[in-house]
Amino acid sequence: MRIIAGQKKGHKLLSLPGNKTRPTTDYVKEAIFSIIFDCTDLRVLDLFSGSGGLGFEALSRGARSLEMVDRSEKAVQIAKKNIAKLQYEEVTTVHKQRVDVFLRNTEGEFDLILLDPPYNQNYVNSTLAEIFAEAILAKEGLIIVEHSTQEKIKEDLIPRIIKQKKYGDTYITLLKDC
Repeated sequence: MRIIAGQKKGHKLLSLPGNKTRPTTDYVKEAIFSIIFDCTDLRVLDLFSGSGGLGFEALSRGARSLEMVDRSEKAVQIAKKNIAKLQYEEVTTVHKQRVDVFLRNTEGEFDLILLDPPYNQNYVNSTLAEIFAEAILAKEGLIIVEHSTQEKIKEDLIPRIIKQKKYGDTYITLLKDC
């Protein structure tokens, strides 16, 4: 896993060992960031962040700040090592807690929310509903969800979808507030 563009282009990231996690491939990462294009000065929230590949990509491309949320102690430790390796200590905060708890308690507002939950565990729709209920997406903000093609976006959220693209067994879905 590596940073594919921006200030830290080419830097290799540590990732979680084993096959329980599913790091975003460079191909899908490139697709996501070709859609966003400009991350300059964005406040980014990376939910189910794992080792941080998507969030660090946003920082490398000019984001102002990054908040990462993951409940796994191993993921948080790897993320902290990546933060130090990339020298992002001043602009990154890691929260070791469940995503739903974080969303109910955060006071932040974010320009870009990256959502990459474990596949087929029914986190996508509940997390999106919580994001909109807590009103943490900034005006003109964007949510990008990487999810299994088996896990469809619920009908009540469909009006918020601005784009959806399939990459193998993965959907990249972009949503905004109505």
